[in-house]
Amino acid sequence: MKFILLLTSIIYLSLSNFYCLAKEVRSDEGILKVGLIVPLSGRHQEIGKSVLNSLRLALSKINNDRVEIFPKDNYSNPEKTLFAARQLESEGIRIVIGPVFHQNLIYLGEVQNLTFLSLSNKTKIIPKNIITIGINANSQINAIVDFIKKENLNKTIVLIPKSNFEDELRNALVKSKHEFMNIYSYDVKPDKLTSQIKQITDYEERKGKLEKIIEFIEKGIKILEKEEELKNLKKKYTLGEVDLNSVVLSEKELKNLKKKYIFLDAQTNGEELENLKKKYAISLDKQINEKGLKNLKKKYTLGEVDFDSVIIANFGENLKSVTNSFLFSDVTAQDVKFITLNQWFDETLLKESSANQIYFPSINLANYSRFRETYFKNYDKYPSQISILSYDILGLIYYVSKVQGSDLKKNIFNKKSYVGEVGKFSFEDKIVAHKLDIYQVLDNQFLKINK
Repeated sequence: MKFILLLTSIIYLSLSNFYCLAKEVRSDEGILKVGLIVPLSGRHQEIGKSVLNSLRLALSKINNDRVEIFPKDNYSNPEKTLFAARQLESEGIRIVIGPVFHQNLIYLGEVQNLTFLSLSNKTKIIPKNIITIGINANSQINAIVDFIKKENLNKTIVLIPKSNFEDELRNALVKSKHEFMNIYSYDVKPDKLTSQIKQITDYEERKGKLEKIIEFIEKGIKILEKEEELKNLKKKYTLGEVDLNSVVLSEKELKNLKKKYIFLDAQTNGEELENLKKKYAISLDKQINEKGLKNLKKKYTLGEVDFDSVIIANFGENLKSVTNSFLFSDVTAQDVKFITLNQWFDETLLKESSANQIYFPSINLANYSRFRETYFKNYDKYPSQISILSYDILGLIYYVSKVQGSDLKKNIFNKKSYVGEVGKFSFEDKIVAHKLDIYQVLDNQFLKINK
């Protein structure tokens, strides 16, 4: 009897456990599990925490408790990134946002059951199970090429700093299939940078042209003054106020001046110098001559550079160093159009005079500003720049899973393009291509260029 009761109890408990387990499995069904691998400790922790907070904002907007985020700290380390990925895999997760940095992707090809949506903007040497969603060089260069074509800029040079990003940029320039006038690699060290910019802008040659034109005009003025002096001497001679030797000496000096002028005129040849001589031609009006000479002496160089636009592939203080070097080489936004890469609306550019009127591609400013303010209201600080990408991508993951089905890895490529807070974007060969707008730094604001 005791044996029968014991057996009955065991069967009952087993059935109860099975029922509870089945209930747990059923409750887990339909939940959209999204992994997150970011640095939540160490020197990059602020970026990781900002991304996590942005996902919380996205969850709040989605307002569906069937969506869950599973964050893992990778300490911005490749080995720990792999460890975190294996943990997420064991928890039944198939889609992961992150990692942030390109160097942390190297081992993730070993976790083929997971698809990673990395926040990196680099597109070279990417494992097959990773989609990079950052604002990559291809998207930026494509937007810039569209802009320079619409502006009818046919002589564009490109300046790329010697860095680990150089190959990525050169690859994007080749892919754009646009014929640039020249592509330069430059040294970011200030002394070398200034020297290189002077060489690119033919600074010494243009300075020499100015000096020749000034000398040409000064000698022309002296001739006019000597002719006037000789004319007065001849009048005085007829009146007997001066002797003949004074007139002869003045005539000799005028003759020598004209010889030097003719010699200088022969030296200042070439189409550009001829045009400059015509532009600054000597007038019979002494005041006009003196005014023209005074204005010329305020200049540092004379003559145009041989390019009409320049793309400076740099950011922050390094970008400002380049624009200042152009300024020191007497090339301003009045002479050429300055263009740079996505600056994430860096407000320090608004205070930099050498960067005024510079153009750059970027995401939708109105949406970006609204996102930043929403984040600030919730967390009392502003987010890292890339956080808006994670905010957008969680919304996309939810949309695709809800509308197109659970096979996210397959269905995310079904639609040609999507529109998020960053603007329009699409998936091309497991790389997100962003359709970027062009903005200009102008009069202390970021002005959208509607072209």
